[in-house]
Amino acid sequence: MSVRLVASVRLVAAVAVLVSAVVHLKLWFDGFRDLHVVGPAFLLNAVGGLVIAVLLVAWRHWVPAFLAAGFGAATLGAFVIATTVGLFGVHEHWVGAYVWVAAVSEAVALVAGVVLLLARPAPSARSSSVQSEDRFSLGRLHLH
Repeated sequence: MSVRLVASVRLVAAVAVLVSAVVHLKLWFDGFRDLHVVGPAFLLNAVGGLVIAVLLVAWRHWVPAFLAAGFGAATLGAFVIATTVGLFGVHEHWVGAYVWVAAVSEAVALVAGVVLLLARPAPSARSSSVQSEDRFSLGRLHLH
């Protein structure tokens, strides 16, 4: 996969995670914050989604791709559970724009994260030194 295509998929994953995070924050403000377990989970989803989106754009490493795939799978999975058997007393339905926007964005995050993980070169194909694409820089602090 070309560097340009990988960068595009990373951007798609970041936007997808961010869209889901924004939807969850909006719903949290619209009353989900008052639900015992689900309220804090929605806020955590919003904050976590923002962090993952930033990491996808700023850190060319496999970890953000893994987080995006996990975010998509976990968030979409929790909603499926809430629509079938219920989740902590919440029984949702596949109705409304927010539901569909979040579900599609989570599916996109899952698929894009997996594509990014599969696009990684095999360990033997990588040099033994840390490549520039595997660095996350914060001023003078470099994480490998």
